[in-house]
Amino acid sequence: MQKKSIQLTGHRTSISLEPEFWQALQQIAQQKNTSVRKLIIQIDNTRTSNLSSALRVYILNKFRQQCENNID
Repeated sequence: MQKKSIQLTGHRTSISLEPEFWQALQQIAQQKNTSVRKLIIQIDNTRTSNLSSALRVYILNKFRQQCENNID
């Protein structure tokens, strides 16, 4: 687990994720031409569970979507 501290809208929070998830967030942010911080803020604004879980689910769904698009 890697714990990182990030400034969200008006407050600091710590996020614990496995290194592979941090790498995936970096890849997705690069694809979207944004920063990891901005991507996390976007996910934070729409989440219904804790932030670490929301990030994992977002990453999983993003890669599933990419796999489905590559099958066609």
